[in-house]
Amino acid sequence: MKQNTMSFLSPILTIIAFVCILGTVICIPSLCLTMDEGRRTTLSFLFSGLGFAVAGVLLLFVFRSKRFEVSSQQLYLITVLSWNALAVIGAIPLYFGIHGLSFTDAFFESMSGITTTGSTILTGLDAMPHSILLWRGVLQWVGGIGIVVIGIAILPYLRVGGMRMFSTESSDWSDKTLPHAQTFIQNIGLIYFTLSALVCFLYWLAGMNFFDAVVHAMSTLSTGGYSNHDASMGYYNGHPSILWISSVFMLLGSLPFSVFVASIHVKWDALLRDSQVRGFIIFITVLILLFSIERAFNSDQNFFHILTHVTFNVISVISTTGYASDDYTLWGPYAIIIFFYIMFIGGCSGSTAGGMKFFRFQVAFVLLRNQLHLMRHPSAVYPSKYNGRVLSDDIVRSIVAFSFYYAFTIAGIALFLSLTGLDFVTSLSASLTAVSNVGPGLGKVIGPAGNFSSLSDAAKWILCVGMLIGRLEIMTVLVIFTRTFWKI
Repeated sequence: MKQNTMSFLSPILTIIAFVCILGTVICIPSLCLTMDEGRRTTLSFLFSGLGFAVAGVLLLFVFRSKRFEVSSQQLYLITVLSWNALAVIGAIPLYFGIHGLSFTDAFFESMSGITTTGSTILTGLDAMPHSILLWRGVLQWVGGIGIVVIGIAILPYLRVGGMRMFSTESSDWSDKTLPHAQTFIQNIGLIYFTLSALVCFLYWLAGMNFFDAVVHAMSTLSTGGYSNHDASMGYYNGHPSILWISSVFMLLGSLPFSVFVASIHVKWDALLRDSQVRGFIIFITVLILLFSIERAFNSDQNFFHILTHVTFNVISVISTTGYASDDYTLWGPYAIIIFFYIMFIGGCSGSTAGGMKFFRFQVAFVLLRNQLHLMRHPSAVYPSKYNGRVLSDDIVRSIVAFSFYYAFTIAGIALFLSLTGLDFVTSLSASLTAVSNVGPGLGKVIGPAGNFSSLSDAAKWILCVGMLIGRLEIMTVLVIFTRTFWKI
């Protein structure tokens, strides 16, 4: 029995060991910036890095085995525990490095970072030590590439929420041109790094200082939304080119990275031929144009200014980045409703974005259209197709199940938040923004002009659970709490 337990735990704890070592590596850039920031900040990163290294080495020494094979059961646990381990790793330097910060606040900030949610409890960011600001950016950057990898390489094979639709989509060409999953992931990493470097350079060219360009590049492509300024990207309202650059790369971050790889290795127009990408871009374009025209009729600002801020804020919310260039809740009740709706949508499957993912809405539309046809012609046969493929009953069931759990999770978390004393709008929008990994909510407390610092500790821990569940596609976490999961 002991041997069975050890063989079951060894792969899991080996991965956790590598996560700890990763924590040591990502501490180094921030540690290098602490030379002029005082002894407290330096020691927080130094001892954190050493602690992660010791923990990682000890775990590897005790649990590493020659054979490294994992079952789907172990893979679920690895995914969930690794994300929790990263959140703890991210919290420790914040807790020891920022005077007066509670561990609850540090963990909330770290979980928000690693899940690329972007909700923050920190104020005074403009005067915050650069090492802390860089740490927040690094957490989001690591979380962004991490969710792309598990979204493409792991979740489809765990049969999570219909995402396996896209595992066959990638294997159709990857089996021929990229025979190993490791090579496929390396290609994704290279594209992620290249786009990050490119947006950093463009930010710097457009007027950001180099440090701001680096940190904002990390939180832009990861669709995380952490900024170095309390005013978020509103700090750069005098540089509209920066807002347009950010809009473009937030959009790129919310597109499927597997299709980026296909565009390079198979057909250059793979992005244009993908139904999810085409539908997503068309939807955003139409929404921005209609929104901008309406704003132009009800505002005395020039149309380019309106178009710039509508484009930026719409893409920021729908991509679940969470930057804000303006308090869009002041644009009118219709604007609040629109932004509330698009918080649900999110980006594309296999991207760094959160939300329900756009393909699920497309599939729902296909099913609804066919159902309406059947009501008119009950004997007719209308095969449900998406992206040139017939939708199997298995995929349809998984999407329906995911959609139910998504709505149920938001409703449940909102209920628990209301028990902590929050009002209806704050409870519901906080729940939605956590599960969808958007960042800001609605209302005066947690809206784009506020933050989450005034919430109780209980509310913050509830939201941490919501952020993790939403980031890992909900059922990846929920299945662990079922009885059948633990049956051997």
